[in-house]
Amino acid sequence: MAHDPTSAVAVASASPSKDERSVAEARELIERAYKAFLEYQLFSQEQVDRVVDAVAAAATANAEKLARIAVEETTYGIVEHKILKNLFSSQRVYEAIRPLKTVGVVREDKAQGIIEVAVPVGVVAAILPSTNPTSTAIYKILIALKGRNAIVISPHPTALRCSCEAAAIMKDAAIKAGAPADVICCFNTPSLPGTQELMKHRRTSIILATGGMSMVRAAYSSGKPAFGVGPGNVPAFIDSSADLAKAVADVVFGKTFDNGTICSSEQAIVAEDSQRDAVLKELAKNGAHLLSRDDIEKLGKQMVNTETHTICPKFVGKTAARVAELAGLHAPSNARVLVALLDKVGRDEPLSAEKLSPVLALYFEKDRAAAMARCVELLRFGGLGHTCAIHAKDDAVIREYGLKMPAYRVVVNSPAPQGSIGSSTNLFPAMTLGCGAAGGNITSDNISPLHLINLRRIAYEARPVTQVVSGQLPVTSAVAASTASCGVCATPPAEATANSSQPETRNQKLETGVNWSVARAVDRFLATKQGPRAPSSAMSEAPKPEAAPAKPPSSAAPVPKPRPVDFVSEAEIRAAVKRKAKIFVGPKTIITPAARDLAAEYDVLVRVD
Repeated sequence: MAHDPTSAVAVASASPSKDERSVAEARELIERAYKAFLEYQLFSQEQVDRVVDAVAAAATANAEKLARIAVEETTYGIVEHKILKNLFSSQRVYEAIRPLKTVGVVREDKAQGIIEVAVPVGVVAAILPSTNPTSTAIYKILIALKGRNAIVISPHPTALRCSCEAAAIMKDAAIKAGAPADVICCFNTPSLPGTQELMKHRRTSIILATGGMSMVRAAYSSGKPAFGVGPGNVPAFIDSSADLAKAVADVVFGKTFDNGTICSSEQAIVAEDSQRDAVLKELAKNGAHLLSRDDIEKLGKQMVNTETHTICPKFVGKTAARVAELAGLHAPSNARVLVALLDKVGRDEPLSAEKLSPVLALYFEKDRAAAMARCVELLRFGGLGHTCAIHAKDDAVIREYGLKMPAYRVVVNSPAPQGSIGSSTNLFPAMTLGCGAAGGNITSDNISPLHLINLRRIAYEARPVTQVVSGQLPVTSAVAASTASCGVCATPPAEATANSSQPETRNQKLETGVNWSVARAVDRFLATKQGPRAPSSAMSEAPKPEAAPAKPPSSAAPVPKPRPVDFVSEAEIRAAVKRKAKIFVGPKTIITPAARDLAAEYDVLVRVD
């Protein structure tokens, strides 16, 4: 989850023979993991949960041991805090994933006729960082196994021993619980070529990438699906409505937790200028040391490489006093955090970026709007999509902030790292936090076992399909309705039946069982869609006779009035043109656009009321 300044992809081996061994090991481990997966994917939910239970319990029992090895090997962070991170993965993550159904039918919607079946993705390639080498290993192994996948761990070269130890402990527990022997595999000779082979191998199904941007980019360019994590540059906005004492204490705790090695830890406080004195007073109460302008420039030049925009590894995960000592600054030995008062963001101000250490930027703005704008600026400078925080009691302000920030986790009134990973909030507990498209990631979610399964959907027919033979138009209820009147070519029903010498029209060939209520509903609907239209020349009143006919004898039968049809399609128009006949239409007759255009050309339609 943390942005790692010395990612595995960026650290190339100096020995070609080691590179060759690493590539060979990658191929071997993936093949072994794939064979284990073929067996493990057949496990029942009960068998899977038994394996996950055993693995989580083993990690919990060894949380302190793994934390001490990690600090000893990497020199990053604080043992007590790494213990808490290990327990977060082995307990909090475990508690969240334990009830999840990941085998067989996982959801059935009888009303919609859809059944969803869980399908594991296969072999997971897990790239680990040096900043959280054991807690991330525990987390990734648990979510992979819960989804019935095999996993191959690629440790960071500077955290090889502690990551391999975590994998070995969990692998032993999995085997004892009945899992295939190679369902968990771990590199012993990680290198750039070996990691690349792991990511690109044909048996690799998906990549879980945690580390620096070079490694994340390599994962996304491997040609395989990948969940990568972008950097965090987390602003913490302290609103004027906040409980100021709690807000500052939360920010300092989040910033100093494990010496700032979590990528969602706060990188800057932003507040209104009216709060300046009160904020500085609370910072001093919480062990903050305010840097001079000279110290800010001196530390910035040493801590951040302005060309590559990366952090110098010697400062990562060190205490505030140690950071000051390494930079040649004067700071109290009991200082918890170094604070840099800044007025701009960007490459010209190196300490405005992510720092992965107890160094905190501080901004005071003229008003609330300017403060929120500064938070957006900080996120755009290396933290898009990741995390931001707000401390406020005014819910309207909280909502406004949440709607404006280009971040996918907005932590409210809590330390940012604990809130973002789901420790102090109800977000899904995770050590891999997606940054969405804004951060160049495939998702904005906290990654869970559900991201490591696919869903097979069984879908029943809900709407029968009308089968149309080539060359025939589909029949609608409105078309069918027109057959009852036999109004095409002004032929009354009785006459149409009796006069067999007349060629049958398409309407006359249709079946006569008509749902009149449906036809009328269609009429009303299409009338509202078509709106009022000026009658075309083809729809003018019936032509008057040139001369009045002689009065018929009183005994003569009355001439029947033409009946308008209900529906006219292009086919009816073409048939009428061929026979040189007229089609009588009324105010409620439905005429398709194509029929209307063709009728206007040939003067086929006759309007009757």
